[in-house]
Amino acid sequence: MSVNELFTKFTRVWIPDPDDVWKAAEIIRDYKEGEPVLHLKLEDETPLDYPVGPKSNPLPFLRNPDILVGENDLTALSYLHEPAVLHNLKVRFLEPNHIYTYCGIVLVAINPYEQLHIYGEEVIRAYSGQNMGDMDPHIFAVAEEAYKQMARDERNQSIIVSGESGAGKTVSAKYAMRFFATVGGSASDTNVEEKVLASNPIMEAIGNAKTTRNDNSSRFGKYIQIGFSKHYHIIGANMRTYLLEKSRVVFQAEEERNYHIFYQLCASASFPEFKDLGLTSAEDFTFTSMGENIFIDGVNDAEDLEKTREAFTLLGIKDNSQSSIFKVVASILHLGNIEICSDRGGESCHVLTDDLHLKHFCRLLGVELQQMEHWLCHRKLVTASETYVKNMSTKQAENARDALAKHIYARMFDWIVEHINKALHTSSKQHSFIGVLDIYGFETFEVNSFEQFCINYANEKLQQQFNSHVFKLEQEEYMKEQIPWTLIDFYDNQPCIDLIEARLGILDLLDEECKVPKGTDQNWAQKLYKQNSSSAHFQKPRMSNVSFIIIHFADKVEYQCEGFLEKNRDTVYEEQINILKASQFQLVSDLFHNKDDVAPPKSSRVNVRAAKPTPRAPNKEHRKTVGHQFRSSLHLLMETLNATTPHYVRCIKPNDFKEPFSFDSRRAVQQLRACGVLETIRISAAGYPSRWTYPDFFNRYRVLLKKSDMTSADKKLVCKNLLETLIKEPDMFQFGRTKIFFRAGQVAYLERLRADRFRSACIKIQKTVRGWLQRVRYRKIRKMAVTLQRYGRGYLARRLADFLRQTRAALICQKQFRMVRDRRAYLRVRRAVVTIQAFTRGMFTRRIYQEFLLHHKAMVIQKTVRGWLQRRKFRRARDAAVTIQCGFRRVRAKRRVQELKIEARSAERLKKLNTGMENKIVQLQRKMDDQSKELRTQNEQLVQVNSGLGSEVNKLQKQLEQVKSRPVGGAQVSSLQEELDRLREELQEASAQRKRMEEEHGNEKMGLQQRVEELERENSLLKSEKEEMNQRILQQSKSSGEDTSGASQRETSLQKELDAERQRYQNHLKEFSRLEQRYDNLKEELSLSQFQPGHRRNPSAQSSLESDSNYPSVSTSEVGDTEDSIQLVEEMGVEKAAMDISLFMKLQKRVRELEQERKRLQVNLDKMEELAKRRDSESRSSVSEQETADLAYNNLKRQELESENKKLKNDLNEMRKTIAERASKNNSSNELQDGYNLLLSQLKSANEELDARKEEVLILRTQIVSAVQLREKNDQIDSTKVPEVIISKEPVDQEEALKAYHGLCESKHSLQDWCYLNEDGELGLAYQGLKQVARLLEAQLQTQTRQHKDELEALHTQIELLRDDIEKKQEILNYTASLSPEARVEYSVQQEITRLTNDNLDLKELVEKLEKNERKLKKQLRIYMKKVQELEVSQAAAQTSRSRPELMRQVTVQRKEKDFEGMLEYYKEDEALLFKALISDIRPNTVSATVPCLPAYILFMCIRHADYVNDDQKVESLLTSTINSIKKVLKKNNEDFETTSFWLANTSRLLHCLKQYSGDEVFMTQNTSKQNEHCLKNFDLAEYRQVLSDLSIQIYQQLIKVAEGIIQPMIVSAMLESESIPSLAGVKPMGGYRNRSSSMDTDASSYTLQALIRQLGQFHDTMQDHGLDPEIVGQVVRQLFHCINAITLNNLMLRKDVCSWSTGMQLRYNTSQMEEWLRGNNLFQSKAAATLEPLIQAAQLLQVKKKTTQDAEAICSLCTALSTQQIVKILNLYTPLNEFEERVSVSFIRNIQNRPQQTSDPPQLLMDTKHMFPVLFPYTPSALRLETMHIPASLGLDFLVRV
Repeated sequence: MSVNELFTKFTRVWIPDPDDVWKAAEIIRDYKEGEPVLHLKLEDETPLDYPVGPKSNPLPFLRNPDILVGENDLTALSYLHEPAVLHNLKVRFLEPNHIYTYCGIVLVAINPYEQLHIYGEEVIRAYSGQNMGDMDPHIFAVAEEAYKQMARDERNQSIIVSGESGAGKTVSAKYAMRFFATVGGSASDTNVEEKVLASNPIMEAIGNAKTTRNDNSSRFGKYIQIGFSKHYHIIGANMRTYLLEKSRVVFQAEEERNYHIFYQLCASASFPEFKDLGLTSAEDFTFTSMGENIFIDGVNDAEDLEKTREAFTLLGIKDNSQSSIFKVVASILHLGNIEICSDRGGESCHVLTDDLHLKHFCRLLGVELQQMEHWLCHRKLVTASETYVKNMSTKQAENARDALAKHIYARMFDWIVEHINKALHTSSKQHSFIGVLDIYGFETFEVNSFEQFCINYANEKLQQQFNSHVFKLEQEEYMKEQIPWTLIDFYDNQPCIDLIEARLGILDLLDEECKVPKGTDQNWAQKLYKQNSSSAHFQKPRMSNVSFIIIHFADKVEYQCEGFLEKNRDTVYEEQINILKASQFQLVSDLFHNKDDVAPPKSSRVNVRAAKPTPRAPNKEHRKTVGHQFRSSLHLLMETLNATTPHYVRCIKPNDFKEPFSFDSRRAVQQLRACGVLETIRISAAGYPSRWTYPDFFNRYRVLLKKSDMTSADKKLVCKNLLETLIKEPDMFQFGRTKIFFRAGQVAYLERLRADRFRSACIKIQKTVRGWLQRVRYRKIRKMAVTLQRYGRGYLARRLADFLRQTRAALICQKQFRMVRDRRAYLRVRRAVVTIQAFTRGMFTRRIYQEFLLHHKAMVIQKTVRGWLQRRKFRRARDAAVTIQCGFRRVRAKRRVQELKIEARSAERLKKLNTGMENKIVQLQRKMDDQSKELRTQNEQLVQVNSGLGSEVNKLQKQLEQVKSRPVGGAQVSSLQEELDRLREELQEASAQRKRMEEEHGNEKMGLQQRVEELERENSLLKSEKEEMNQRILQQSKSSGEDTSGASQRETSLQKELDAERQRYQNHLKEFSRLEQRYDNLKEELSLSQFQPGHRRNPSAQSSLESDSNYPSVSTSEVGDTEDSIQLVEEMGVEKAAMDISLFMKLQKRVRELEQERKRLQVNLDKMEELAKRRDSESRSSVSEQETADLAYNNLKRQELESENKKLKNDLNEMRKTIAERASKNNSSNELQDGYNLLLSQLKSANEELDARKEEVLILRTQIVSAVQLREKNDQIDSTKVPEVIISKEPVDQEEALKAYHGLCESKHSLQDWCYLNEDGELGLAYQGLKQVARLLEAQLQTQTRQHKDELEALHTQIELLRDDIEKKQEILNYTASLSPEARVEYSVQQEITRLTNDNLDLKELVEKLEKNERKLKKQLRIYMKKVQELEVSQAAAQTSRSRPELMRQVTVQRKEKDFEGMLEYYKEDEALLFKALISDIRPNTVSATVPCLPAYILFMCIRHADYVNDDQKVESLLTSTINSIKKVLKKNNEDFETTSFWLANTSRLLHCLKQYSGDEVFMTQNTSKQNEHCLKNFDLAEYRQVLSDLSIQIYQQLIKVAEGIIQPMIVSAMLESESIPSLAGVKPMGGYRNRSSSMDTDASSYTLQALIRQLGQFHDTMQDHGLDPEIVGQVVRQLFHCINAITLNNLMLRKDVCSWSTGMQLRYNTSQMEEWLRGNNLFQSKAAATLEPLIQAAQLLQVKKKTTQDAEAICSLCTALSTQQIVKILNLYTPLNEFEERVSVSFIRNIQNRPQQTSDPPQLLMDTKHMFPVLFPYTPSALRLETMHIPASLGLDFLVRV
């Protein structure tokens, strides 16, 4: 287009401005080519004549249309130039606060100087897996692109982050590494990603410092390589550093700081572990106080040191190494404070010996004080012939000291980096890596030195690489689209690089000058002038001979030569280094030893020394200059970058004052020029920067077509014809294979044509509409005029009538008014007269009253004075009388004392005393007589006892004589006699003790009963008071209406709490399943790693794998052992116990402990049996004696058990009677009655247990008799031998009795001896039995005592509760009385609802307790049934000798004649076939035509049969194998929705069957009578029901995961991108919006809404076909709808191109279609539609009006499901699709932000796509009859037998 067409009226342009760089203006008159002046108008309406010249002042740059402003990609702008780029960045940064913007392949990041919430986990998940151009610009998008290209292209990647100090380079690199650590987390437990992130605080502490531009400026460059495995998990990392700013250690400018680590140590100097460092405040040290400000706002150095130490520990650096590092850092501070004193006018110097800092320095580094003191002030000069020690001047010594400090810090820095690399190193093979380069940007200051020279040299190299890469990408794009292209000219900075690094370049000349002994900076400068004067990039300043200028790609920079040589040499005296090498600390010594220092090998040769000492060659490392090292490392870096695919991040510093969201255009332009962004723009503008796909171009610009042009179906041909018609110059565009390429400015021209077409159409529409409006308006005006005339005439008539009425009313009013006026005057006069009379009479009356009052007061005063005078006279007389009386009484008392003294000496006094003594003697005599009588009585009793004992002794003597007459040893008899006496004494003591305990128990029982009666009376009184209070509350609540809103809210809150608890439990279960899956994976990897050719698994290993389960194997014995835990589960309820995972884990732990205890007891039993066998082999004679003793013991034990049982039964009957009587006395208390009934039921159960014990005694007696008879029949050896009686399971008491018996009969072998000793042995056994009885009685008494105490405490507690209840109700009454009637009614209703709820809960607990007792009784009944069945089986086995197969066939034949009982039988060896056919090999489609959930019914029928035959092992094996097989199938098909849904349905159905046929009344309410007969008889599988419930939850979670994985790629395309409403979605003129990411699949199929709905329909049909419960189907759909809502809303908030009015309309339509699908499938009640509410509100937000304050209020009231942060984000992203729409103003967005936020607003911006609602499996019994079940032959279950 020509100039005349472009520069027309109303065209907007950019003109230069000294303050804002560029200023906007508008052309007010058309410009003709050749005119010298362009007439403009500024934004403030100021006119301006802009001079235009062909050479000096060209035409200004054109502005882009407003619709293009704020683009995500700068290359998408139609006009590509500097002002357009600057304006676009400024608008994005200040208005919507977007800090990231693309510029081709570069991500421009502007430092906001404020914490933004855009780096959370949910943002990482949102960007993970997305294409780079699909989402808004972000550092995560660049990181995801690098990660994706590494995985797809298998090529290493690099992310190059550059920028000025303070631009945010370090933070950007940190977030990129965080993305890689989150997305590519390590597969093992090494936590490499945590170590990679932990290196950041360490490197910031030792390498970052505060500068005038940045509080946390990196003073070094680093390149971090993050290594990945072949599965693209992080396995390690490596770090390389570049050009540490060592000069900062010894010098800082004003308002700057040294490295953070120094201040962190000083801030922590008071800690105990840092006391020995000798540190104080940072202000006291020279190296940390030069900047004069040691603090940073908002930074706590002590806390940062703690984070640094934690990072050290995480990276494996030990505490002693950390301590050594801190010592080195502290020694540097002390080194800077060493004072060097000058001597002889400064020519020499010395250090004071007592310098405290020198001592600290030497102590911390472990070096000798004298040597360091000497070499700090001296240096050694080595020549060819001699070695000299020379004094240094003060200045030289200070420079040497500073050089040593810098060298120490640099060595420590390198050591830490090396150890970090060791910690991040991995032994695994690295498949690929991603490098993150955080390096300094181009720098130019007022004084530029060696550091700035190296930095700018590195940026020259990086810019060269950047330019070549951008040019390469442009060339590839043109070749891929097959369009002709010409070579684009771009800036090549190779001459500038050659000037620096080529032969005889600046670095070469610098190194050469450093080698000269007396080289100076001035000499080097002269060489530079001479050598490089002809270079175009080198200049000599006019006014200086010690500086030079280099023309870099970004700007001219003048460098000062001073200090270049010194910094390049980096000289440190070798003597000081040698002292440090000899340090006594290993770490310090290692710091200064070179890696190539190798100890010389020992040789047997004789060392020959030269006559003169030869100078030692300098260290090779010391000979390398800093420039040489930096050049080498930079070349290595460039080789690495060239071998990788680079990604660029350019960080921009918006202002120099660190103000948040403040944009300085001048500073921004400087950095844009320096970082290469404008060069990218220039390269893009030189070619075809605007690229459009054919469909997008057609959709946008089809309004420019004529109707005849749209006949062709080929959109590509239509676009070509349109462009050839609109744009006459063929060079302005090119047709590619898939895109149309435009030159700069062509898209703006097309936009103008489109706007003109729309404008003309609008004018035509407006003309027609306005004419119609005017006609309508005329008709309305005419109609209104006629109406007004009619109403006007009526009004005049009504006004006349009103006038007449008002005249008549006026007369009446006047008459009345006059009457009232005169009456009021009369009444006023009368009232005045009466008032005057009243006041006059009152005045006279008051005067008379005053006179009377004065007289009365005078009389009162006279009365008081006269009374006082009389009282004073009386007191005086009384005091005188009292004084006289005291004197008289004293005289009489003295006389009485004298008389008493005389009387005391007389004999009559003694007689009186003796009279009392005689009485006492008489009393003592009487007491002695009583005691003598008592003694005689006791003597008589003793005589009787002695006579009885004598008779017994005589009897024993006779027996003794008989024994003596026999050939028996006397010692045996005497020992037996002593033992007999001792046993008698012990029996007497035991009986006495028993009587005493019975008496104590009786007394205590009586006292407790009395106390219980008192408490019961008090309890009844309190209950009556409670009832009265309840009656009063009820009376008050009767007058109020029923208001249930509070109850419904409370119910809702309780439901939410229940859902939250259930969700927490399911999250724990999900985590458990994840860990289980991880364990299985590790086990598989281990088995694969241990696999060897030819190896086969042994049967034991195979069985262990088959029975692998994380759930306990529950047997009936273990269920009994864990009764306490089961009771706890029953008391809590199934749902609460299911939510209490800790209780479930305790049960599992208890089961394991019981299993271990059982094994231990089994081992002990085996040992005892072996010991018994050994004893049998030792002595046959002793065996016979033992057997006889066993028989005797069993008889005695049987009798004792019978008597003990009878006694216990009697005691329990008595206790039951007393409790019943006590309960009958307390009929007024229903709660006590229930408690007593419960206690009676427990006593009955105890009685039944006693009966069972009696039956066991009878069985024991039978076994003993049968065993004796059997032995008598089989005994053919000798009549003197006793038959053997084998009793398995003897109690411990029997062993004790046998030991006592063996002690009595060690030497007896004959039959007579045995008979006699057997009698005595029975006495011993009797003693043991009595002893056990006494113990039992004592335990029983203690138990009863405890029970009484518990009852007493319970009653006390109940009384306290009643008191509290009364107090609370009194408070409620008081509070109610103070309320208003309406509030009182509402409050009383709430209280009544609360009371009813509590009563309901109490009743529920009571019902649960009753059910628990019922289950106990059922369990006991099952045990007895089991014993009976075992007895029947044993009898049947003894009676028949038929084999098992024949028996089974006969039973089968017999039962076929009967009705089918709904059970299936199989052999144990067929169990593997059952699971293989029913679980492992089954396919859902094979049973699709049968009964839904057929495998679950078949498995349950097998379980029923195992329960029927009472085979606990079979039940356990069946359930455990079922669970394990289902887990294996799901693990194998973890991506198959159909299989997962199938087994979720079957698992839940099996769970429902176990509940339905469990026998619990809760689950039997809907059963038929036949189903109740099929309930399980012998086993309680409640614990397995919990295991199956957990498995169902795991399968549900896997089902959700699989379904979300299927629909997730479809959501964004279907909900946001597809045109559900044709021709509605307009395409924004993205111009240059290119598929930036080479990883984008341009051929990928796009999904429509119908495809998404079809997929949801497939899910729904599949779940219905499998028989999944409708409630669970609804929960699955709800979860999937939440996923759709979260992903769609997150993409909406991260994509600017879809935030438009048309997208809102599409979303409204799409959500309505989703809701319609829910209604069509009867799923609207599943709460799935509610999950779409945020998306619906976001769609409404895109469509509503967004201008005024009322609009803001409407938005806040409308978008209740969106947080304020989300609303602001959507408003910031709102993008108009054409110029007729308007952007949302910044003031409107601020208005939204300033409104009070909702308390429920989530802190994060994006929704959690991984959130999972708690799942609930409601109980749904089956109406299917098990006996009618048919098993298809296709399943191959022929081995199952119907029972």
